[in-house]
Amino acid sequence: MSQSSPLPGTPARPASRPGESSSSQKLMVFVLSMTLFGLANIVTEVLPEITVGPVELSVSYLAFVPVVMVSLFNPLYAALGAPLGEIVFVDLLMGDFSGIGEIEGYLQMFLGLYIGGCLVRDPRRRPQIALAAVVTVVVDKMLSAIVDIGKVWVGVADAEYVEGLPQSILLLEGIGFTTDLLISGVLFGAIPAMVLAPRLHGRIEPLLGMAPRDAANPPALAQRGAAMFALLAIFLSFVSMIAAFASEIVDNFGVGDPGFIDQYGQRFLWVGVAAALLVLVGAVVAARAVVRSRRERAAQDAAGQRREAR
Repeated sequence: MSQSSPLPGTPARPASRPGESSSSQKLMVFVLSMTLFGLANIVTEVLPEITVGPVELSVSYLAFVPVVMVSLFNPLYAALGAPLGEIVFVDLLMGDFSGIGEIEGYLQMFLGLYIGGCLVRDPRRRPQIALAAVVTVVVDKMLSAIVDIGKVWVGVADAEYVEGLPQSILLLEGIGFTTDLLISGVLFGAIPAMVLAPRLHGRIEPLLGMAPRDAANPPALAQRGAAMFALLAIFLSFVSMIAAFASEIVDNFGVGDPGFIDQYGQRFLWVGVAAALLVLVGAVVAARAVVRSRRERAAQDAAGQRREAR
């Protein structure tokens, strides 16, 4: 359905579909997703780990933050930005950069978020939000488990067995997958996302000059067909596996591990928080400036149309 030009005296409407966002809006979604998930990952650095027998329970990431972003905004650009936030504001600034191995985590998280975000037709429907959160963690952790099993099977890495459990890599990966799904996917994913996404829907999008997601025009999972997207997903999964293998074979390639937290303590996390907040404030200021500029341009166009009509 084509959009008609606004009538004289009527303010121009923002893009009604995620795919129709302007370049500046896509960039703002990318930056917001990057900074918010970066801040969320800094929070996970201070969360305690709980040990139950031989199993360690910890929060991999606060999945609800990027899930809300991909549910409200263009899932492609939100999914591209979120995993980069962890790399920039946690790994690089905290001095725990894994080099070429970071490609593995980035691609896996991107695929999970993009698929999960495209499953949300209407952010006001909580079951769709819950499904997006669970699918995001399932895709991310399943690909990670496959890569870990592949590294042990090929022989480029040794299995890290847990004392008190049978020495089976499949059992260990299965336990890790289950705990991550319950903790990151449900407890810190689906439950808070189901609360936040419906409340933020229609309130945060206008700040970027965008219309809320239209249930009648949801984002397509594959713009050029499901087969093409499936091939792309397989290719990205293969690339992530190659990157993981390369990081094991080429030892310390591109790795930066000064260990700032070990040197300066947990207070060094405030460096990452400050950097993320600066970028976030800059993005918000830029977004408001863009929205104000568009409104002024729309008002000028409407005034010009009125003068021509006279």
